[in-house]
Amino acid sequence: MGSTSDKIKGTANEAAGKIKKGIGGATDNRTLEGEGRAQESRGKAQKAKGEVKDAVKRGIDRA
Repeated sequence: MGSTSDKIKGTANEAAGKIKKGIGGATDNRTLEGEGRAQESRGKAQKAKGEVKDAVKRGIDRA
């Protein structure tokens, strides 16, 4: 997967996680809230992975 793809998927997962977390909190559904937190964290990790790929590519291009 490319860096842009990682960032896009990460952003989508982060947004979906925030929604799940919010709905879970509003409905007092701890399971859904926990799933939302986990999905949000996965999204942040995916975005970070994309940023690292970009940084590595920039480093290789400069060499």
